[in-house]
Parts: sequence; C-alpha cells; structure tokens
Amino acid sequence: MTVPSYRAAIVAGVCATLLGVGLQRFAYSPLLPAMVHADWLTGGEAGTLGAVNFAGYLIGAAIAPSAGRQLGLRPALRLGMAGATLCLLLCAIRGPLLWLVPWRTLAGIAGGILMVLAGPAVQAAAPPRMRGLAGGLLFAGVGLGIMASAVIVPALLTSGVSATWVALAVAGLLLTVLSWNRWPDVPPPPLGRRPALIGPVGRLVLAYGLASVAATAYMAWWPDYIARGLGQGTSMGALGWLLYGFGITIGPALCGWLADRIGGQRAFAITLLVQLVPASLPLLLDSWVWLAIAAVSGGITAAGLTGLTLIRAREIADDQAADIWRLGTVAWAAAQMASGFVMAWAYAATGSHASVFAIGLVGAVLALIVGRK
Repeated sequence: MTVPSYRAAIVAGVCATLLGVGLQRFAYSPLLPAMVHADWLTGGEAGTLGAVNFAGYLIGAAIAPSAGRQLGLRPALRLGMAGATLCLLLCAIRGPLLWLVPWRTLAGIAGGILMVLAGPAVQAAAPPRMRGLAGGLLFAGVGLGIMASAVIVPALLTSGVSATWVALAVAGLLLTVLSWNRWPDVPPPPLGRRPALIGPVGRLVLAYGLASVAATAYMAWWPDYIARGLGQGTSMGALGWLLYGFGITIGPALCGWLADRIGGQRAFAITLLVQLVPASLPLLLDSWVWLAIAAVSGGITAAGLTGLTLIRAREIADDQAADIWRLGTVAWAAAQMASGFVMAWAYAATGSHASVFAIGLVGAVLALIVGRK
C-alpha cells in the first residue's frame, strides 16, 4: 500500500470537493439566470435541471461505498474527477432540456462519489493529529468553488453560455490533472453494520436531511432570485453568490470551534436555530444589507451543519461514525432532490421566488423541531 504525503492527499481532496461540488454543482447557480435570458431554458426548466443534478448527487452518494470497494478508492476518485469534467464540457453544447438532463445527472453522480469518498481517502493518509484540519480543508473546497464561480462565471458570460461551460470544463481538467497522482492508494473503509435509524442517530439524520431543504433554496435559487427576482442583474446575483460562498468557507471552522466549547449537540441545535434567519429573511426584506446577512448566514449554517453532523456522529457512536455520516449524506441528498423538484414546480406555477423560500423555511422549522434534542 502506497501512501503519499498527507499534504498531497489534502491537495487532491480539496480538488475533489472544489470540482465535484463547488464547480460541478454550484457554478450552475450563477449560470441559471443567464441560460434563461439566452433562451436555453425557461425558468421552470432551469430549476428542473438543478433538481436532476441533486438526484444524481443522491445516486452518487448512495453508490459511493460500493464503487470504492469494487474499483478501489484511487480509481473511483479519478473516475469521478474525469466524469465531472466531461459532463461540464458536454453541457457546452446547446440543446433542449432532454439533452442537458443526462449530463447534469451524471455530473451529480460524480459529485456524490467524490464527496463521500474523498474524506476517507484523505483521512487514511493523514496522521491522527491532522485529520480534523484535513476534514476542514476538504469542506472549504466547496466554499472556494462557490466563490470562484461567483467571480469567474459573470466574467465568462460576456463570451456566451457555451464558452462559460467550456471554461469550467478546462478548470475541471486542470483540477483532475493536479489531483491525479496525489490520491493515496489506501483501502476503502470496511463495510460495517448499518446503524439503526432510531434514537439519536435517527434524529440526527432526519434533522440534517430537513436542514438541506432550507439550504436548497439558496444553493439552487439564490443568484437567480437576486438577478431576476429582484431585477438586479447577473453581476449582483454573482455578488450574492460570492457572499454565500464566503459563508460556506468559514462555516465548518466556526461551527467546529463552537462544538469544541459547548459540545456537538448544543452547537447543532444552535446552528439549526440560526438557520431560521437566512430561511426567513428573503420573505421579509430585500435591502442589500439584509441580503448580505442572509447570504453569509445561509452559507455558514449550511456548511456548519455538515461539519457538525460528522462531529455528532462521532459523539453518538465513534465506531460507526463513517456509516452514520454516509446515511446523513444520503438523507441530505434525498431531501435536496425532492425539495429541488418541488421548488421548481412551485416556481413554474407561481412565477415567484417567494414560494421557493417558503418551502425552505418549512424545512428549517421542521429541522429545528427534530434536531433540538
């Protein structure tokens, strides 16, 4: 078994989350209003395309452990990187919704595989004292991808939607090449007994899944809400997306710091309570001060709850933490897929982003009710 430097493995892991989630998934959000304006898609179709990407992510998260065991972690991760890059390139070819659906679905599958497998691969290569830092850096890759897409996508859109997709594919290729020989050749985590979804485990998984409904309103619709819903254009939508990415980047470290001081359960409950702020603000206020607060707090709580779910899994059952984490990831992806389709339908029926954020607020309230204990 060959284990490269843990620093090299961390670089590969950041590349994986940056491409597989930060760019593959979230660069689509600032692209969405531009695709609608360019008549590639209607608003409802654009929301549906985002939802099928969530569906692919669910599939990828569910099959990731099997893919890791069948192919090996290193080949599975390399395949995920290459697959996400190819799908970005294929989306540059203009076509109807049915042309784009399979590529956004497959891209989501690649992203789910990368998100689930990158952590175990990097942590296997890192010394025990560095595993917390390694995990934090992995989650930061998502935020960095969001922030990069917020800056890069508006500039690229001056050359057209197709050129923007091609540029994202080139970025994906560079990340794939950078990570290719840095993945550690380590065995995948062993197949353990699946934890029963009752008691603290069931509440954690259910609350985390419900919290994703509130996050989905931002992850799929936030730039479009600012750009088209408020009529402020794609540049301002990208600024709102940049602020959201900043929140995603600092969220895991901030919430982890809180958990170190008051415990994972109390930190989890407090973060669920704070999530009500970004869930409700778009329904009440639309000044830029409040939009900025909503964007940053929305990013902090979305990413913070991800890190806190892993912390809580270790508090509940350290020997089954990896299995609880996989169940939580699948629950998040399933709720995100379902709410993504419902939000797309609600927007198509009403033509209003208020319906989208109302659904998100319901998810945030239910998550708090379930996860406060």
